Amino acid sequence: MAEVPDDLIKLERSAEEERAKLAGLTGDEYDAQLRRWREASDAVQAAITAHAETTGASRFDVEQAVKKAVRHAQEDPAVE
Repeated sequence: MAEVPDDLIKLERSAEEERAKLAGLTGDEYDAQLRRWREASDAVQAAITAHAETTGASRFDVEQAVKKAVRHAQEDPAVE
């Protein structure tokens, strides 16, 4: 896999940040944050699919490269 585009990394980081915000929430707050995380996650998945189709790369390989780039560049935002 070639270099991972910055826009994909930013989208994945955003989704991970939204996921981390779920910690400790309950009820309506949890449900609202879960929706925000799902929306961010859906945006990442759509961008990964589009990038893979545009470049002819494997969608799986693109997704793995994005996740690796984000998770190896920073600590898991859910762990503090």
